[in-house]
Amino acid sequence: MSNIHIIGIGAGGADGLHPREIDVIHKSDLLAGGQRQLSYFPDYQGEKFEIKGNLRELKDRLRRETKQVVVLASGDPLFYGIGAYLSGDIEANIVPHPSSVQLAFARMNESWQNAKIISVHGRSMTGLAQRIDGEEKIALLTDETNSPDAIARYLLDFHLAEYDAFVAENIGAQDERCRHLTLEEMADAHFSSLNVVILKKNRPSKQWPTGIPDDEFDQRKPDKGLITKRDVRILTIGRMNIKRDSVVWDIGTCTGSIAIEAAKIARNGAVFAVEKNEADLANAQANFKKFRTDVTLVHAKAPDGLDSFPDPDCVFMGGTAGNMDKLIQTCADRLKPGGTIVLNAVTIENMSKAHKLLKEAGFDVDIALAQVSLSKPILNMTRFDAQNPVYIICATRKEEQT
Repeated sequence: MSNIHIIGIGAGGADGLHPREIDVIHKSDLLAGGQRQLSYFPDYQGEKFEIKGNLRELKDRLRRETKQVVVLASGDPLFYGIGAYLSGDIEANIVPHPSSVQLAFARMNESWQNAKIISVHGRSMTGLAQRIDGEEKIALLTDETNSPDAIARYLLDFHLAEYDAFVAENIGAQDERCRHLTLEEMADAHFSSLNVVILKKNRPSKQWPTGIPDDEFDQRKPDKGLITKRDVRILTIGRMNIKRDSVVWDIGTCTGSIAIEAAKIARNGAVFAVEKNEADLANAQANFKKFRTDVTLVHAKAPDGLDSFPDPDCVFMGGTAGNMDKLIQTCADRLKPGGTIVLNAVTIENMSKAHKLLKEAGFDVDIALAQVSLSKPILNMTRFDAQNPVYIICATRKEEQT
């Protein structure tokens, strides 16, 4: 048996532990934990190690330690806890306590085996909208910045008003408080810093499949039509090889149609868009909110602005604004191994130039010519109107020879 014990503990402190865990703690030589957790054991006789941003130091010490050690963790140590960080490198005896999420669902009297669990504790809320959209039940782990009221304002901003909330504060402690709230009520309320938010979908909402109709997007007027049209968009998205956790760049986003479709696939990833035309920014932002996709949008003429984005798995170029050479080089330098670049062109010259530059940059390149005609009524009959042909140029990095 290992000399290291990782013991979960709740807001009730030592009173919530089994006597054998109490015995293990008092027989240990070193007790590690956060300030609040250590305060539950004021009479502890051994050495105390306060955890406050020094996890690597703790791990290094545990690797060398031969004495008996107990590490205190909130709730279940392997549920967004310190146990997951330590157990990969250190053999330990792990004793879980009911997690705050488990207890919150119990207080709510709701099953939770079908719930989606998301942590925004110490993380940005960017991208949360598409991760929540369409889910029936969500538990959110919060922090002082991403508090219940901030979460409510965020959700309302993205029109996710079909959800109601249940907030469990200080769960397991003497000052525990649990409340059912609408998002509007939650946005105006105040909360303890220790809380869990559960969202439950209580009203129907519109779900958008891949291939959102063109007319649903806000577009620039009087030049309506500056959009990657629906059928070409579906073909383009299919070529981009987007995965659930992909980082996607949309260069020349305009209405944001590609970025939106990408964000709905890369729900656990992130989408970054750049647009040079100021007139299109408001439309793109309005579309992001309407279709519940939290996309990072920068006003710049690419490749300017791209240096603030993380390296991509997938890149779409809807327009190059005369910077094709620099754009392709920048994307080639930044693209992750196994990544994909897709460029749409409407002229033979741009298609030819893109093909040449991508080949020179070491990519395998294939091109699809999309020629789409859509039905249109004429009297009591139907005819077809042809859309402009589009070259869909797909580039993937050649595999290195071994």
